[in-house]
Amino acid sequence: MARTEHFNDPNAPKPNSIVVAVTVFVQDELGRVLLIQRTDNGLWALPGGGQDFGEYIAETAVRETREEAGVEVEVTGVVGIYTNPNHVVEYSDGEVRQQFSICFRGRYVSGQPTPSDESSEVRWVGRDELDDLTIHPSMRLRIDHGFQGRQQPYIG
Repeated sequence: MARTEHFNDPNAPKPNSIVVAVTVFVQDELGRVLLIQRTDNGLWALPGGGQDFGEYIAETAVRETREEAGVEVEVTGVVGIYTNPNHVVEYSDGEVRQQFSICFRGRYVSGQPTPSDESSEVRWVGRDELDDLTIHPSMRLRIDHGFQGRQQPYIG
């Protein structure tokens, strides 16, 4: 399913859904962040996705990281909560989703970065490499907040 990001776009379609979603900021022993290249829009992003029924939100973070990136993590904190109403995602099936995403901080447990149906490439990325990748501004904000190691979660 195709996905189009609208960010601060006055001509964006009006949202018709909100889904509880997560992203996960996890670093390796060298301080690099785990990123995936999404198959639905080609952008680089933190692993993540929507919460399933019967699942604690931290379980969503662990499951999505395993499914999209092949890496096992343990949730250790919250980077931030991202709810910008000027960021909507339009899907080819007619859904237009207003952003609602909790970005968790995770600790690497095991596994090797492995692509999936949702990720064409998965790798550990150094902070100095971020500007060379195509990353949506909303996702880059989460990554930057993760690297900052903020004492309090971002709420916005």
